[in-house]
Amino acid sequence: MSGWDIGSDLIHITLVYATALMFGALGGLWSERSGVVNIAIEGMMTIGAFTGAVVTYFAGSPWIGFIAAAVAGAIFALPHAVASVTYKADQTISGVALNFLAVGLGLYLTKLIFDGQGQSPNLASGGTSLMIAKVQIPFLSDIPFFGHAFFEAYPTTYIVLALMLVTWYILFKTPWGLRIRAVGEHPKAADTAGVNVYLVRYMAVLTSGAFAAMGGATLALTTTASFSHSTVAGQGYIALAALIFGKWHPIGAVAAAAFFGVVTAVKFLLPYIGLGHVPLDIISMLPYALTLIVLVSFIGRATAPLASGVPYEKGSR
Repeated sequence: MSGWDIGSDLIHITLVYATALMFGALGGLWSERSGVVNIAIEGMMTIGAFTGAVVTYFAGSPWIGFIAAAVAGAIFALPHAVASVTYKADQTISGVALNFLAVGLGLYLTKLIFDGQGQSPNLASGGTSLMIAKVQIPFLSDIPFFGHAFFEAYPTTYIVLALMLVTWYILFKTPWGLRIRAVGEHPKAADTAGVNVYLVRYMAVLTSGAFAAMGGATLALTTTASFSHSTVAGQGYIALAALIFGKWHPIGAVAAAAFFGVVTAVKFLLPYIGLGHVPLDIISMLPYALTLIVLVSFIGRATAPLASGVPYEKGSR
């Protein structure tokens, strides 16, 4: 395999494995831009993976499963919104609790639905695959190097890139986006100007849950082909690191998620770049090690929204 082909494959595989992280990072962005810290991205992705796999299995359509996952993610985010916004609980503790709940609930329901089995049936087995298939964009996919790299991908990759642009436009070009950013920076000033701080934060957290759940569904419907307790495997936390690395900006967060995806892509190309002797266990732990490095290196340089993590009490000074 030539260096040209390796480079094309690297970009292609990076997009495959970074897509779920992009969804998770965008999900975290919506919540934290409104001032609500969302540590529960991991749990929301888990619920999305569970719902996507189970609904797809019974409905016979991965797109019905994908949409159902988004709805389930928004519903699962509701307790976090209630605890954080209405009852002003510690947002980090609420998020961590939801992460544990998601894994336990997903595993329990999986065993309940599938006669004690620890994972859902394989969606790629049998006569008809229920997986989301890759698409080739006519003409563009035939372009040397760039065709395979960018224009032969899962539809979810194009969806998340479109949502990135929509998120950017809403946050920075619309009155609704201005309200979200104002609530995340100066909720008292926003309240004085007539903005319903509670409503904005509720909507942002529910949107966060829907986006993150789509990331989990992407994992189940494109790469793992099923749901188990290890389907998400910490990728929600990596998505949060990408959000910080991207400085709470839609384009930056997606680019950072792609950066993390490169590490996963590399392990598939080791034999072709002369590093086939490197143990896969070492490569598999690199995304998590890289997460720690990014957090240590950038947490002090990236400035979160000023009111992030601070409950708002109407009428307070």
